[in-house]
Amino acid sequence: MSFVKACAGATDRRAGSGWGQEAAAASALAVLESDGPDAAATARMGALAARFGLSEVETALLEAAAAAEESVAGHLLLGLLSGDDRPGRPTVALALELGGAAPGARAAHRHLGPRTALSRYGLVRIVGTDVLLSRRLVLGDRVAAYLAGDDVPSQTTLSMLLDPVPVAVEGTDEVVAALRSDHALVWVHAPGGGAGAAMAAAACERLGVSCLVADLGRLDPSVPVEDGVAGLVLEAGLSGSVLVVLGAERARPEWLWHSAVPVCAVSRDPWDPEWSGDLPVTVLAPRLSVAQRQELWRPLLGEASTSREITTMPLSPEQIVTVGRHAAATAAVNGEDGVSAQRVRQSARTLSRGRSVRANAASAATLDDLVLPRAALGEVRRLLDWARYRDEVVALGPLHGKGGKGIGICALFSGPPGTGKTLAAHVIADSLGMDLYQVDLSSIVDKYIGETEKNLEKVFVEAEATNAVLFFDEADALFGSRSAVTDAKDRYANQEIAYLLQRMEQFDGITVLASNLRGNLDPAFARRLHFMVAFPDPDVETRRRLWEHHLAGLALDADDPVDVDWLCSTVEMAGGDIRNMVLAAVYAAVAESASLGMRHVDDAVRREHLKLGRRPPAGRTSPAVRGTA
Repeated sequence: MSFVKACAGATDRRAGSGWGQEAAAASALAVLESDGPDAAATARMGALAARFGLSEVETALLEAAAAAEESVAGHLLLGLLSGDDRPGRPTVALALELGGAAPGARAAHRHLGPRTALSRYGLVRIVGTDVLLSRRLVLGDRVAAYLAGDDVPSQTTLSMLLDPVPVAVEGTDEVVAALRSDHALVWVHAPGGGAGAAMAAAACERLGVSCLVADLGRLDPSVPVEDGVAGLVLEAGLSGSVLVVLGAERARPEWLWHSAVPVCAVSRDPWDPEWSGDLPVTVLAPRLSVAQRQELWRPLLGEASTSREITTMPLSPEQIVTVGRHAAATAAVNGEDGVSAQRVRQSARTLSRGRSVRANAASAATLDDLVLPRAALGEVRRLLDWARYRDEVVALGPLHGKGGKGIGICALFSGPPGTGKTLAAHVIADSLGMDLYQVDLSSIVDKYIGETEKNLEKVFVEAEATNAVLFFDEADALFGSRSAVTDAKDRYANQEIAYLLQRMEQFDGITVLASNLRGNLDPAFARRLHFMVAFPDPDVETRRRLWEHHLAGLALDADDPVDVDWLCSTVEMAGGDIRNMVLAAVYAAVAESASLGMRHVDDAVRREHLKLGRRPPAGRTSPAVRGTA
């Protein structure tokens, strides 16, 4: 029975019973009958009922709630039939009556209870504090917009949506089979930048169905996660799309399990059996190979996509599209002819910083900024090669090991202060287009038992989520040698180290430890380190390159030239100290409104030695200084 006929019957039943709204109701009913049904709205209502599995009564209840939104006459008639003297929304009792159900509490709970389709999916809301039958039935705002022909999601949902980037990788066939068999939930484990969303999108493409891809990490922090998930489930149901959710570890499984459409939940965490009594289909998403990344880069960058510097960056498919578009747009704004690898790295760092609360705001560092002995520089280059070609090696087999071992890369940089350890960590992150997550030890170490391990777990989880290089400066404070247990303090300190040993083996990212004294680290870490790079105090030749590197590009005083030969042979300091001396000399020159001369460097050398408690070198070479002696 149509909604108009149901309203006519309800009007007739009230006539002659002392109801004083017959004339107004008859007029509103006449308008509805003359307007006739809206074919487009009727078609959408039918599609909505089919997608959400609504019964005949539930569909009628939805039509009653929708009638108040669709026309002024419907709004007036529903208010009058509900006992109001003005337009209003239908009561639950009236909606049940129009739906052909007995207007009693039992029917109200059966069709509008919290576990029913209408309530669970947010199609309608029940408003009021009176008894259930007297409360009002309100159509959801997004559902009302959909029935009116509006296919634009809500702003909250829209902020989470991503463009699908289908890539057929290993495991796609399993997702296809699960969706074809009508499995409600497919849990895609995508650790360390795995192509989970791309795999799900490829499966939908193969089945010829649309997908809605969203990232819960983009949800406005002021919006509860449950509300964000409910909006996504509703939108996927309205569009008849498979829902692909990144960051699914943020949501409770039951929010996704009972969706009206199949859900592919992409998470960095594996499925935990304690989450639910049911087990979903679980699929492991691999990382993209270099060749697959190149195929994604090609339509975005053209010829630049063949650069190994670009194709070896450890980005997910969605990140590649975002970075590629940003790099191309930025290059066009700056009038550049094509997109360079440097431009892509800058865009990748911008993306990383946008997703990390501990983003490195420093300017980009490159291998050219590292002035190291040949052996140390060669090891840093080799570490970068490992990071760039790791996915190709992993594709060859479990060479990194089995039994819970991750595919991460761990390096130890050891050497005296100022020899370039921190700068080298920045170079690695910037060369790979990644953020450098520098661990703040003051926020990690806690005097309470077990808290340090919890804080460290947060660090590892965030580094994995943001695809950042994890950098432990002064690492011996956390990774020190275990000692004999003489009291409870020793026992718990050893537990922290044991936790770190285990967690590092499971970490799939890049970890860099920096220590002034290599011997302070626990020997058990040596087996877990892929690189142990020594940063020695610079020799004469290295100091020469350091002075020349820091002085390059500065305006020098021709009448008072800087004597690099004397500096590199006499001033035996590390690269960080040399940078400080050049910086102090430049400040002095700028204060004089003069070009940089040896007199400024001389004074900076003397002050740096005194600051460090060392005797300044004897003998000055500056002609300006000798002339005033």
